[in-house]
Amino acid sequence: MSVKTKFSIKDLENLSGIKAHTIRIWEKRYTLLKPNRSDTNIRSYNLQSLMKLLNITYLYNAGYKISKIAKLDTEKINQLIQESGIDKNKENFAITEMKIAMLNFDQHLFNNTYFALLESKTFKEVFFEIFIPLLHDIGLLWQTGTIDPSHERFISELIKQKLIVNIENVCYNETTKHDKLFVLYLPHDEIHEIGLLYLNYEIIKHGYKSVYLGNNIPINSLLHLLNHHQKIVFVSYFTVQPEKYLLNAYIEEAYKILCKDTENQFWMLGNQIQDEKNAILPSGFKFVKKISDFLLLI
Repeated sequence: MSVKTKFSIKDLENLSGIKAHTIRIWEKRYTLLKPNRSDTNIRSYNLQSLMKLLNITYLYNAGYKISKIAKLDTEKINQLIQESGIDKNKENFAITEMKIAMLNFDQHLFNNTYFALLESKTFKEVFFEIFIPLLHDIGLLWQTGTIDPSHERFISELIKQKLIVNIENVCYNETTKHDKLFVLYLPHDEIHEIGLLYLNYEIIKHGYKSVYLGNNIPINSLLHLLNHHQKIVFVSYFTVQPEKYLLNAYIEEAYKILCKDTENQFWMLGNQIQDEKNAILPSGFKFVKKISDFLLLI
């Protein structure tokens, strides 16, 4: 798939949060952006214009008047961002920088932004305050066609790398809790691994032993674990799979194979269980709506 290099005014609205009507006014009044126009007078913007708008938006949201920003060239805008109260707006600044890194496929910028955050934040704070909002925004941008799947995958893989490094770091901690084993996996055709990786990080950090299996794991293949361990907590993230109309059947199968007549449990997170309010679950099964709720359980 070719990477998107031209953007509509609706794309700019989705990426910056500035309404298309306002962007048009800024163009007309301050000549902030110079779009290309088709034969039918439809605006399109290149990547440089988009990045300029993102930086302008950051300053505008930080309290700078658009009339002042309009008098600055790109170099001065970048300088002002660096000199502005970044500490007061660190999260927004970091998310903007990571979006720019995504659009440019710039791993160096992503890493610099990430390591700068770690100077004053824990990894947990970076995950909740930066990565989760960033992924939420990127998910919406992908759904609206504003960015290509390659953009979303680029950022997702970089975040997964950071998670794996942090998991490796806590793996050196001694296992102090032996009352249960956590087994983490994703079902068939479920590829959204970031949430599950973070849970693995927290489980190990809390002193438990975990077995991380990753994605595309059939329920039947988990039977082997029952021969080696008792009191297993199976943990899975259902972001797109199993489909909602198949969810009850999946739970019933998991109960019969993994939990019936045992002390095992099964905890489920993800989009597919968010709307389930009054579901009657088998013994040992839990819907965990948020990662913060999961942390309370362990």
